[in-house]
Amino acid sequence: MIIFNVAGDFHGVFDPLPNKSYLDESKWIIAEFAEGESFDERYSYSPVDGVAVKGELIPIDTVEEARLKAEYDAEEYSRNRKAEYPDWGTQLNKIYDDGIAKWKTEMVDPVKAKYPKPE
Repeated sequence: MIIFNVAGDFHGVFDPLPNKSYLDESKWIIAEFAEGESFDERYSYSPVDGVAVKGELIPIDTVEEARLKAEYDAEEYSRNRKAEYPDWGTQLNKIYDDGIAKWKTEMVDPVKAKYPKPE
């Protein structure tokens, strides 16, 4: 199902209904997909008599899309590092048990070496 606000603007796609507050018809319009249809984020939708009607292709700003991709790619090293570091509790235990120098050489430096910051 697709939920629209009362102005008919797209709000989200849900299955099942996330909560009963969406049943308030003064705020929300719930539209079901026609049989055999499913949501395609490339298109706009409108509610018509309880049915989500697929509209036109949504224009894509290719310049903005390229900018966002470049920004995302530039932060890849950061995401990779975060995934490699142990959780904070483990790191704090290491500092408490062995000191900051061992924490740095055993937990921080290997990750930084594996994922160097781009120049």
